[in-house]
Formats: sequence, structure tokens, C-alpha cells
Amino acid sequence: MSSQACINAGVRVLKEEAQALIDLIPSINENFVKACQIILNTKGKVILTGVGKSGHIATKIASTLASTGTQSFFVQAGEAAHGDLGMIGKDDCVIAISNSGEGSELKILIPILKRRSIPLIAIVGDTESSLGKAANVTLSAHVEKEACPLNLAPTSSSTAELAMGDALAVALIESRGFTERDFAMSHPGGALGRRLLVHCQDVMHKGNEIPVVKSTVSLKEALFEMTQKTLGFICIVNEKHELVGVYTDGDLRRSLEKGATINANISDLMSTSVRGVVSADTLAADALAMMHKLKINSMIVTDKDNHPIGAFNLHDLMQAGII
Repeated sequence: MSSQACINAGVRVLKEEAQALIDLIPSINENFVKACQIILNTKGKVILTGVGKSGHIATKIASTLASTGTQSFFVQAGEAAHGDLGMIGKDDCVIAISNSGEGSELKILIPILKRRSIPLIAIVGDTESSLGKAANVTLSAHVEKEACPLNLAPTSSSTAELAMGDALAVALIESRGFTERDFAMSHPGGALGRRLLVHCQDVMHKGNEIPVVKSTVSLKEALFEMTQKTLGFICIVNEKHELVGVYTDGDLRRSLEKGATINANISDLMSTSVRGVVSADTLAADALAMMHKLKINSMIVTDKDNHPIGAFNLHDLMQAGII
């Protein structure tokens, strides 16, 4: 097979599947609204089920729903008929996915769900199938043909099922007013979770790790503290332990250029305009944005009485995955 033939096949598949999705647009109708209402009114969980490729699609849709505010999980249709049906409660609803709508594993479940008055939403390629007719609400995922040249392997049909599931998920997100922070709560290990859930108190150095000296010490004593704590700066406090200044590596270079000696008082050399100060509950991502704006590499965390209670630098944010 030539390189161009491979490219042509790939392009053809994308075009055919894209057209199949466009052809589905009329299926977003009153039935789609009813399906959304059933899910929104469900007090329990939304159970996705299917067999084969449709089962894989159902698994993905269940995962998408679960991560966007709809409690959901997947039950394999064949296993449901052999005991896993007990996982479906009276307050749940079921979304069954099938291209043909005639799979024996799904047909077995229909009368049981009916007897238990559990709402059934069907996403099917044939709305006149047994599953399509039995469901409380039927959503069409019909395609004229598969992208497979043999018109056998589920390609366009599985894409259509997935897209219909995504359409439901997004409609539910908007109906519930689901926010970025809500999403982050389901994805604490991801980049978004770190950006929205990690606060300065989670990344800062505390206690004896904070580089801090009193304003009465000499530059020599201050340098010992700065070198020991390795954050590139020191906090200067008064007798009440209130933050009154800061002294950085850059300040040291400037002090030496001006002829300062190591016996000079740190209060005469420190910067009293401390820009990089945040509270402990500030989002680490917001602190990072402030550091970029101010063109500084470190931040001091203070309490409501202006006492330094923490400190961190860009390296700490990098270790926390914020950068």
C-alpha cells in the first residue's frame, strides 16, 4: 500500500465520520430534552450499559458523566444478567447503548427494568429496534454506513454513539451550572486540579524553614540565615515579629557594589517595600501569576497580623506541579 493510499484512506474515514455526526443534528430534539430531564431528576446514579464496542463507548460516557457532576458507572450487559443487575437501584436510571438494538444481553434486561420502574434511555442505531421501542426515551445514533470499507467494523456508528453521549454530558454540565472548580474536585491529580485546589499553604516552607531575622542584626548574621535556608532571600521582622522588610540575593550584590560591609545593619540595607506577600489561602496558581507580573522569584506568606508564617519560591511551585 502506497503512502498516498494510506493518507487517502485516513482522510476518507475522517470525512465520512464527520458527515455522520452532522447527519445526527436533527436527532437533538425533544427526545434529547426528555433524556436530559430524566438524568437531572434521577436521585440515584446513571448506569451505562452495552456490549462489545458499544460497551466500550458506554464506559467512556460513564466516565465523562462521573467527572462532570453526574454520578455514573458502567455495568456490562452480559454480567448484569448474571447478578450485576443488583448494582442498579430503584432511584437509578439506565442508558443502554447498542447499534442494532437487538443484542440478547440487553433484551434480557428490558423487562426487569420495566418491572422495577427504572427509567431506560436508549442510544441506538435503529430506533425501531426492540431496545429502541422499549426505552422510555430513544436517541438516534443512526449512520448510513460504517467508515470501514467492508461496512462491518463499528467505526462511524461507535463515533455517533460517543458523540451523542458527549452531547448529553455537555447539556447536563450547562444545566447544572458545573464550574471549573467542580471539575477540579474530580480531577485533583490533573493540571487543572493543581491549578484550582493547591494553595500557598500547601507549598510553603514553615516554622524553622522560613528565612527570617530581626531588623537589629548585621548583614553578616543575615547572610548566614539566607545561606542556611536557601530560598534566595530573608524576611526582616521587628520586635513584634511583624514583617518590615526583605533582603534578597540581588540586594546583596547591589549592597556590595555600593561599598557596604558585612558589619552593616540589615535595616539600613533591606527593602521596606515588600511586594511579594500573599495569604496562606491564596491559590498557588494566583501567586505564580503575581510572581510573573512582579518579576520576582519568591513569595512571603503572612497572617492577618503581618507575621511571616511561610515562604516559597519558583522551585517549590515547580515541585508541586503548578508550573
